Amino acid sequence: MTEPSPFPVRASERRALDRVGELAAEFRTVAADYDERAEIAVEHLTALRDAEVDRAVLPERVGGTGLSYQVFGQLVRTLAKADPSTATIWTMHAGAGVALAEITAATLGPFFAEEFLAGKRFANALSEPASGNRFLQPQQEALPAPGGWELTGAKRFVSGAEIADYLFVNALVDGVPTFFGVAPDATVSIIPIWDTLGLRATRSQLLSFERTLLRAEYRGRRPDAGDFAVIPAGLPALSLGIADAALDALVEHASSRLILGAPLSHQQWVQHEVADAQTRLAAAHALYERALWQADNGIPAFLPTLGRAKYLANKVAVDVAQLGVRVGGASGYLKSSPIQRHLRDAEAGQLMAYSTEVLAGVIGKEVLGVVDGE
Repeated sequence: MTEPSPFPVRASERRALDRVGELAAEFRTVAADYDERAEIAVEHLTALRDAEVDRAVLPERVGGTGLSYQVFGQLVRTLAKADPSTATIWTMHAGAGVALAEITAATLGPFFAEEFLAGKRFANALSEPASGNRFLQPQQEALPAPGGWELTGAKRFVSGAEIADYLFVNALVDGVPTFFGVAPDATVSIIPIWDTLGLRATRSQLLSFERTLLRAEYRGRRPDAGDFAVIPAGLPALSLGIADAALDALVEHASSRLILGAPLSHQQWVQHEVADAQTRLAAAHALYERALWQADNGIPAFLPTLGRAKYLANKVAVDVAQLGVRVGGASGYLKSSPIQRHLRDAEAGQLMAYSTEVLAGVIGKEVLGVVDGE
């Protein structure tokens, strides 16, 4: 069972949360093994689909049962605490599938929704090596071709790329950012450089596009504030789940490790450091909950608040995980320890778009009233 939500939860949402809680307990037992092998846990994704979680995240207006932002956030945090790689792939899969169903609603939306519900895999292919972390602002130009436009270039950090049936791709068309669904073919290839420190089981590959046809009928409108913002709402939850797991591992170690006849948890420095870490983590959760409440209530500030929530969650997750290594000492530094894995995974959150550096610039300018070009 997951922790009760302080917000209204429909019966269908409660079923989804309870089932995800059950699955997460199973995922947790093998997450380290998949990380060690850098292997996608396909059966985890299948189990989520079979549990109707994909149907739950798809909005009612495009054929699903729909989740509130509050419940979606709780769902992703639960998954991320147990298995952050699976949580990341599923969030990106859901983000791409929901986006394509929504932005092509007037044309192929029902097709993409049906494919999503049928268990086909979706992946985001938006970030470019030279886009400066701003994944909605592509720099690569798609050129006119029979049936649509051709794209030659690369997209990076495509989580679950190796199992994707459809990609959510953007490119410049006549100088304007334009979005498409793409079914990978021989013109799309993987550049074999995947060997990361963290979130290894996402296998977030670099893809090469060589005159790949962006079909006119697969073209959609630009995502807007009325769409269900899966990725912006999911990214803070990934780091918060990792931070929760890191804190649990820290507490377990400190409570069981004896130093001079007493548990490590009795040492004052540990108590003080944990007090600071847990309080800051609780604050990050609270800021995230505020963003989700704003989203559910149609308050436009929800996107900027989600940006702040991601910024804080990314930094707090790293701080909690680093404290875990300090408290764990030599045993926490062993490859077999969950503590070191939490640290590697926490660091990855800071790199996901928008990165903490980009967010700091955006937030700082807003607070200081700095306007670009003035």
